[in-house]
This record gives sequence, C-alpha cells and structure tokens, in this order.
Amino acid sequence: MRYLRENEQPKVAVIGLGYVGSCYAAILAERGWHVTGIDTNTHLIQELQDGHCRYQEDGLAPLLEAAITDSRLSLTTDFAAITDADVLLLTVGTPVRTDGSMVEEQLGQASEQIGRHLRPGQLVLVKSTVPPGTTRDFVRPLLEQGGLTCGTDFNLAFTPERFAEGTALKELRSLPIVVGGIDDDSTQDAALFWRQALHVDVLTQDSPEAAEIVKLADNWWIDLNIAMANELAKFCAAYNVDVLDVITAANTITKGKHHVNILLPSIGVGGSCLVKDPWMVWHTAQRHGIELHTPPTSRKINQTMPDHTSQLIIDTLASQGKNPATATIAILGAAFKNNTGDLRATPVEGVITALLKAGATVKLHDPLVDPYQAETQLGITPTETLHETVRDADCIAIMALHHDFTHIDYATLPVAPQCLILDGRAYYTKQKIAELRHLGYTYLGIGR
Repeated sequence: MRYLRENEQPKVAVIGLGYVGSCYAAILAERGWHVTGIDTNTHLIQELQDGHCRYQEDGLAPLLEAAITDSRLSLTTDFAAITDADVLLLTVGTPVRTDGSMVEEQLGQASEQIGRHLRPGQLVLVKSTVPPGTTRDFVRPLLEQGGLTCGTDFNLAFTPERFAEGTALKELRSLPIVVGGIDDDSTQDAALFWRQALHVDVLTQDSPEAAEIVKLADNWWIDLNIAMANELAKFCAAYNVDVLDVITAANTITKGKHHVNILLPSIGVGGSCLVKDPWMVWHTAQRHGIELHTPPTSRKINQTMPDHTSQLIIDTLASQGKNPATATIAILGAAFKNNTGDLRATPVEGVITALLKAGATVKLHDPLVDPYQAETQLGITPTETLHETVRDADCIAIMALHHDFTHIDYATLPVAPQCLILDGRAYYTKQKIAELRHLGYTYLGIGR
C-alpha cells in the first residue's frame, strides 16, 4: 500500500546520529522538514544540544546548530519518538568481523526497538551498508516482531548511503539516490520521499538486494581501482617513470560510454567503508559457495602500502648516509583522507608503527585531528605547530594534504640538511618538485 502523497511533507526520524545520520538529519532539516534524531549515546545527544559537532564535515556543524535552534531538529534517546514520524531512516553502524561477516548488534537492536514502536502507515528506509539479503531476511523479521506486517501495515526499502567524507553535503544535494523496496509500493514510496526531500534523481531497483549490492559494488570497485594504481606505482618506480604521467595519459582512452579511469596511488586506504565493504562482499559470496578473488586481492595490496611507504623512507634515508634509527620523521596529516579529521582505519597508523619499530623519532602534526584521539590510537602526542614538528627533521612525510598544508613555505622550515619530502597524498607537480629540489630537499612520491 502507498502511504506517501505528492506535495506532502512527512515527518522524519533518523535512527543513529553517527556521521551518516547527522548529515542526513542536517540536510533534511535545512530543507524545512521536521526531523527527530534518535541515538542511544546520551553523550552524543548532549554534545549536539550544546552546539558541538564531533564530525569535521565542511558546513555540517552550522547546519545542525541552526536546525536545533529553529526546532526543525529535535534530539532524543527515546525510540518512542518514532511513532510521530512518517519516514524512518535507519543509519546505524555495521562494522565487520575479521572474517568479513557483519556485526549485527547495532542494526539488530535498532530494528527491534523500531519494531516495538512502529505504527501502521510508516515507511522504513535502511541506509546502513549491509550484505545483500539483510533488509529482507534480517531487518524485516525484527520489525515485524512488534505485530505489524511489512507490505500490509508498513513499507520497507533499502537506500544506500553513497556520499564521500569531506564532500558529503554537496553530494547529498546532487547525487542520485538508489532505492529498492520489499515490494513495488515500498519502492515507489521511497522514490517519492527522496525526490521531494532532496530534489535529486532516483534510481529504482527491482529489489532491496539489488540496492544493497549497488553500494557494495561502488566500494568494491574503488578499492580494486586504488589497488591497481598502487601496483602501477611500484611498477613505474622500477623504471624511474612518473606514475602520474602514465595515469594521465592512460585515462584519455575511451572505453564504452566512458574513459579509462585509473585512480591515484597513495600510502594506503582507510576510513569506515573501503576497508570493510570488500570483505563484506567476499564473506557473503563465500556463504553462497562463490569464490571471489578480487576483494581479498585488493585488500591485501592496499594493506601493504603503509609498510611500503615506511620502507621507502627508510631506504632513502639510508641512501643519503643517514641512520633511520637516529632519524627524525615529521608526519603531516594523520587522517585517512585530505581535509578530514577521521582516524578510522587510517593507513598513517601503519606507517608510524613501522617507523617507530625501525627506531626513528616520529613527530606528528594534524590540525584537524582530536589530539587525545591521536595519542590514544597512534601512540604519539601531536605537536601544535608546523615549525615545532619539522624542526631538525630528516624527513617530512605528507600523509594528508589538508588545506593548512597547501601553502607551506619550505624555504623557511628549520629542517635537517638534505631533508626528504615523502609525498603520500599531495601529488606535487613537476614544477613544485623542481622548486623543492632547488631548496635542497630530496623528493620522493609513491611511484614518482
């Protein structure tokens, strides 16, 4: 049965106010919709009510603050609040175990709580990344434990989160939304909701399983593409060839309706999605008797990059006649991605571990990362200023090119002679590299 109507503005409840849920709550409230945010973390709720946003997404904090101030976004830990909503967005975390299987606790507990408070006529939209079949075979039965029947009393669809950290709000306003419902009415209600809420194109799928696979396919492809770029970088380095020149030229070839699109190599892959979603694909395939080779292969390749990066530093210092065990390495950027403060699965951690194991003194500077979190996770207390970090450094390793690092005056830095610049994510131009060498630096990139 269809429950949503054209030109109506249903009330929305967002269950799970992590990074994804907070972004959706903020953008929907900005559009003038009444949103209720629900999370079991009382500390998180209090932070938001006090005007603090722990997620460093450009523009997110002021959107949330304005929505709360204007009463377009209300916050609670009480699941009973979902009864007043018409559309429920389920955005809780779905981490994986070491074997690639999904940890069901958060999704299961949230689904049970929703089921207890569901009323007839509501639309439930699952946004958490899950193995195919989860919406139908795991979430649906838990929702129905409350006594209502899916497809008769309420509608259910899967609609994956697809935006990238750092550009989330921009992409929420423009990227097509994918939906796949338990039945046609669920799909159509979900499509109508997103068209009216975000004014974006909606790509309907024949089933929730198809929509679930779309998200996994995206991250599967990205991880595999980066793995190829990283291996290509190693291959190019063996011939003293700049991998960025090769990629630029290779990407001019048309294939099908698009161009070859090799991504860029780097010190490794991090974040909450790319490191787990390929394993989720692999584990789910195993359960169906399908042996997939590309997910574990790409994961293995990308997981080796932190050690590869640290070894590049160690070998280059040794070639300069410097003892890596007495060298000072200045790490600029600890986050897994440029212009974020996110330390989840950051490959920088592996680089730091390897350098410390080699005996080096490692300093760290990242203005976007929480210092306490960095010290807890990485074992290093970040220094406050750039100059303090690079003083007497034998190597400056640029692991994340935050905006603060884009205009460094290398001529004024108090570094050691023949200081090595390890370009992990800056992708400096040849002109910039020539300038660095003119200043007395030794430049080293991934595959450059």
